[in-house]
Amino acid sequence: MLWHIRHAPFVDGRPTRHRDESGELDWDEEDGDDVKILGAYSTERKAKERIERARLLPGFQDEPDCFFLDQYTVDEDRWTDGFVTVPAGE
Repeated sequence: MLWHIRHAPFVDGRPTRHRDESGELDWDEEDGDDVKILGAYSTERKAKERIERARLLPGFQDEPDCFFLDQYTVDEDRWTDGFVTVPAGE
């Protein structure tokens, strides 16, 4: 699975944080970071080729090092316990 994170700027003007202290990509959707899935690829090579193509595109080229590649098992159930929705303000 290949993802891209567009980091939202801090309202107070602090520099945008892209990575944590250990160098791992950092994001928080509650702070406005936008996480997009670019695709699911059968090999790491194909995913890396997609990263190179995406880096040439508007938006992605602004954060060329904010791609996240993760292995994902197909034909495996997810969200097996369901979920709840908490109304805003609670």
